[in-house]
Amino acid sequence: MNTSRPVTFEVLVQMAAEEGPERRIIAIAGAPGSGKSTLAERLVAQLDATGPGSAAVLPMDGYHLDDAVLIARGLRARKGAPETFDVAGFGHMLERLRRNQEDEIAVPVFDRALEIARAGGRMIPRTVRTLVVEGNYLLLDRAPWSALRVHFDHTVMVSVPEAELRRRLTERWLGYGMTGAALEAKLEENDLPNGRLIVKGSIAPDFILTQDGINVGG
Repeated sequence: MNTSRPVTFEVLVQMAAEEGPERRIIAIAGAPGSGKSTLAERLVAQLDATGPGSAAVLPMDGYHLDDAVLIARGLRARKGAPETFDVAGFGHMLERLRRNQEDEIAVPVFDRALEIARAGGRMIPRTVRTLVVEGNYLLLDRAPWSALRVHFDHTVMVSVPEAELRRRLTERWLGYGMTGAALEAKLEENDLPNGRLIVKGSIAPDFILTQDGINVGG
């Protein structure tokens, strides 16, 4: 039974700002181009405006497998698909962040311009009370991704029509200099199929955020 509830950005901020004795983790999932990264950064900025240093973002993309590994496995063209991430490493990091027993924890951040994950690209200090985790497959209902959900206190799915996803993704890759057949292949053979998998293969989230809830892009 789908018990997901629609939510607005304002309500999401109120929910995230609720104080508790322990760090809370909010998962924001969505298809490529749905705006989840923009939403996560905006949510953290809003929380930090009233409680400086109280919130931080952990992007799933920091756990991309390196191109050398993907090439060796014949998966370079599918970079961004579920099988191209270090899911176990990501899960261990979530567990470590949940325990919150260290003064600060270094996490990797994906550099899209370089197409590489930079180790130690961001620091998350112990003072962070709300951790916003964002990524495509956080709610995917298949192993090993399904093991991640135990770490999340609240889950949000950003829902955007496929036509809008196509427009945003086209703009994204044009901005990185991708055109013609390469762009078409990126959309039709990777990004959009991945997006359909996320829509059809994810568990029901606690909350659904649509374009009516907030105007986010990219």
